[in-house]
Amino acid sequence: MGLILICLAAMLWGTTGTVSVLIAQQATVSPLLIGYWRLVFALPIFWLWYGYNKRHNGPGFVHKRPWPSNAQRLPLIAMGLCMAGYQVFYFAAVPYVGVAMTAMVAICSSPLIIALLAVAFLGETLTRRLRIALVLGITGTILLIAQPDALAVNGGRFLLGVVLALGAAFSYGGYAILAKAMVGQMDGIAIATYSFTVAALALTPTLVLQPSLDVWFRALPFLLYLGLITSSLGYGLYMLGIRHTAATTAGIAVLIEPLTATLLGLFAFKEPMGWSSLFGALLLLLGILYAQTASAQTANQPHLSKK
Repeated sequence: MGLILICLAAMLWGTTGTVSVLIAQQATVSPLLIGYWRLVFALPIFWLWYGYNKRHNGPGFVHKRPWPSNAQRLPLIAMGLCMAGYQVFYFAAVPYVGVAMTAMVAICSSPLIIALLAVAFLGETLTRRLRIALVLGITGTILLIAQPDALAVNGGRFLLGVVLALGAAFSYGGYAILAKAMVGQMDGIAIATYSFTVAALALTPTLVLQPSLDVWFRALPFLLYLGLITSSLGYGLYMLGIRHTAATTAGIAVLIEPLTATLLGLFAFKEPMGWSSLFGALLLLLGILYAQTASAQTANQPHLSKK
């Protein structure tokens, strides 16, 4: 069930690109500002969800510390900065290397980064099955989103763009590892609420890029969707799922995000999908399924998770 929730979250995240295209068709809004408003519009849902949990989950919720302790505040602040950093690094990389290359570097490298961080800090074991799932998932994603025409880059700008995209991958990886470490101590929705609040505060300076009111109102319905659906619901599902899923397995599962984006592009915008993309989609799905079998095998053999 944990893996299913994470896959559902990734499917919601996969609609972000399509909605961004729709925003661009209606109004000119800075991508950084889109990142800010999606966080802001997610916050009321998180705070309401968090308040509901406090009222209805009773002693069990209190035991999981709805209010952060002194020791938990620093990780929550770090999670918020990671979330804010992901928005900044990802959108900053696009002008240098393009959307396709940014997505390839950020999305394809994040499962490997998460796997290495999980081994180093969470004590997870990178089993043979998980290594195979990583290779299948990353290879499939590369084949899925790699389009030769879209990967054209401009000389010396390439290296800076790749570094920025890797910054996005490390930011997301840091958020995922901290989330996995925290869900055993706090309610998942409480974690998302506090971390998103920190992220929104950190990105408040992007308001200097705010367009005129008429432009902003044209983009408002799409910004609400990004905040309410892809952010609050998406990350809410992710936080609920990560409690029962290894960080490495979750990192592989979220690769379903580019698959969702590709299918939306195919059906909504009639974008072409060649045989390499179809083969990549198949490898990606096989990788996710193999990650699930690896997770199940580890759960049935507890000694495998020990160092």
